[in-house]
Formats: sequence, C-alpha cells, structure tokens
Amino acid sequence: MKAKVAVALLAGLALLSAGCTSETTDTRTQGTTASAPDTTAPETTTTAPTTGSPVAGTVNCAYIDNGSAARPVDKPQEADVPATGLVSVTLTFDQGDVTIVMDREKAPCAVNSFVSLAEQGYYNETICHRTLPGQLLQCGDPTGTGRGGPGYRFADELTGSETYPRGSVAMANSGADTNGSQFFLNYGVYPGYPNYVVLGYMDDASLAVLDQIAALGVSPENNQVPAEQVNIVSARVDQ
Repeated sequence: MKAKVAVALLAGLALLSAGCTSETTDTRTQGTTASAPDTTAPETTTTAPTTGSPVAGTVNCAYIDNGSAARPVDKPQEADVPATGLVSVTLTFDQGDVTIVMDREKAPCAVNSFVSLAEQGYYNETICHRTLPGQLLQCGDPTGTGRGGPGYRFADELTGSETYPRGSVAMANSGADTNGSQFFLNYGVYPGYPNYVVLGYMDDASLAVLDQIAALGVSPENNQVPAEQVNIVSARVDQ
C-alpha cells in the first residue's frame, strides 16, 4: 500500500513539472514553462529590496525584466508596497465568479503583482491552459501556451511550510524566484513541495464554480488540458 501511495505521489509531482509554465512546466515561469510544484527541494528566499528603506507597513519589491510580455503591461510599483491588510480579486469565468482573498502580509510582492495585472486587464479574455485532474487548474498566460508571462519576474516569498489544500491559490513558476503572471487554483489537494508562493484562498461558492469546470474533464489527446476551453472573462479588484 505504501509503495502505491509513493508511486502516485511521484506521478502527480512529475505531471506538475511537465505541464505548467514561464511560467510553463511547472506551476513555475516565463520563457520556460511555468508549472505547479516541482520535485526539487524548496529554497526559502527573501525579496530583493529596491534602494531606500520602505515606510512602516510596507516593503520594497524587485520586478526584474524577463523576456517579452505576453500582453502589454506596466511593471507594478516597487517601492513602499503595502504589506498589511486583505485584498480580494474576482475572476469571472463562463461558469461563474471565483473570488480570491489575499493577505498582503504573507506575500506582499506576489499580491502586489497580481493586483496590478488584474487592474491593467492582463487577465481579461484569457484561457486556463492546464489542469491536473482532481487537483488544480492553471491560468494566467494570455498566450494560452503555458509559456507566456508579464515580461518580469520576482522572488519567492516562502517559509518552507507551505501546503496547497483545496481552496488555496498559488503562483506557478519554472524554478526558484521565477514568479510572473501564472497561478493555479486548487479545487483538490496539491501534494507538492513548498516551492510555490501562496497567494490566497477561495470560498465555498468559488470552489463550486471550479468543481463545475473540473467536471468538464480532460482532452482525450492530453490529460493535462481541459476538455473544453476554460475562459477567464474578466478580473476585477474588489477594494
């Protein structure tokens, strides 16, 4: 029985690395495929500061050039980024709304980037290109290939104790400190290493929408591609 569990776990991890993006084959980032979890040991890192000290309740973030943007977009604010309070972003799918509540204190640079991209319309009219049956849906690449990103990357914000239960949302990447625009929504449990920055969590109503999407199944040609196109119609920041 233990052997079967170990094999199943290794298979799930391999799938995540192979199918995400550059974010592509990992639930990682740009130019490379970013994907969900990877099998390398987690590395705890801190965000590289910009010049000057941040004011109280804020941090400085570094968004480093990384290839061409999949869609024209400005880099997020880097100095005095808010590091307290909650913010929510609602993704409207054809099946309904999915709301992600994010804690700025836990991952201020990741939340700042996601909010900035949502405000600029980066996620509007995009598809979710990848799924891991029973676990997650990966989105955030306007090209729909798993290789697109916002033209910048930023450092991991990890404690080393991250888990990915049903209802959690995390950044996809293609290795350490390669976060960009791709992310994955867990409608099941993702049993991976703590290599992915946790963005926030979804409520039961949002999970019901994801369950509808999961019920569509996967393509007969590729079991990591949804059977029907999954569209993010729009993304809005709820202040």
